[in-house]
Amino acid sequence: MLSIKSKHIFAALLASCMLTQGAQAAVESNDPIKLTLHDWTGQLITTTMMGRVLEEMGYNIEYQVADYIAQFAGLESGDLHVAMEMWETTGKQAMETSLATGNTVDLGETGMKAVEEWWYPLYMKEKCPGLPDWKALNDCAEIFSAPETAPKGRYLGAPVTWGGFDDERVEALGMDFEVVHAGTDAALFAELESAYQRKAAWVGWVYTPHWAPIKFEGEFVEFPPYSDECYSDPKAGLNANEAYDCGKPRGWIKKVGWKGGEEKWPCAYQAIRNFKTDNQTIGTMVGEVDLDGKKMEDVVETWLKANESTWKTWTQCS
Repeated sequence: MLSIKSKHIFAALLASCMLTQGAQAAVESNDPIKLTLHDWTGQLITTTMMGRVLEEMGYNIEYQVADYIAQFAGLESGDLHVAMEMWETTGKQAMETSLATGNTVDLGETGMKAVEEWWYPLYMKEKCPGLPDWKALNDCAEIFSAPETAPKGRYLGAPVTWGGFDDERVEALGMDFEVVHAGTDAALFAELESAYQRKAAWVGWVYTPHWAPIKFEGEFVEFPPYSDECYSDPKAGLNANEAYDCGKPRGWIKKVGWKGGEEKWPCAYQAIRNFKTDNQTIGTMVGEVDLDGKKMEDVVETWLKANESTWKTWTQCS
């Protein structure tokens, strides 16, 4: 996992990078557009891609480290301006609540499709027949146990700031598992890498776009299908007394921004709306950083130089 630098270091590094030169469009305001940075490599990549394109358009860009869910307070107040990745899987409720205030605006889908769910290596199907059904996983809980959870199974969840309701899901479905949250994205996937090499029992939070589902053979656990009611109404679903008795939603990854930015930087906001990419592109770039040890800034610059015809279309304002 790429460590998050301060916004000043990011600004200095990115300002030093040069793309093919062209005429910069006149900007509506020289005030900095503040893009939020979170704690996973893919989001740093998409945010830096967009930031570099906006710089090429002549805008002043700042990067601000922010909590994935708590950032909405800053987006609503205008202290923060744009978040490049809100995942339907974990951020839908927070985003919808924020949009309802009228202070933030949906800037459209990124083109990436989100899956974040319990995942196991394919070799575990021999040890736990019946997978990927969640009930089979529960029947095999002891196989997935660890000293700190035995006899309960151990599920390695993501950092707690990512949301996802895994603790609530375990309770609502009566699963014989204990959720252990990884401290960082890097720690989560380092453990997966180690377990996979040893063919050790493992189930944990895996998501796409990411390099892990590309590199490793495995499957997502199949929980009862998600519905809005499952999350909001305890009476819906298998457990009439508890919400979250279903899997996570799957779907869009969107951009969201401070509403006032549309008036202050209309062309920049249109460029952000125009931003489109896909899982394979970002998953491959994440792998170059996390697995190959390349600098995130270099990976982004290489992509920008090779795909100028793509990102130039984002800059076209009507």
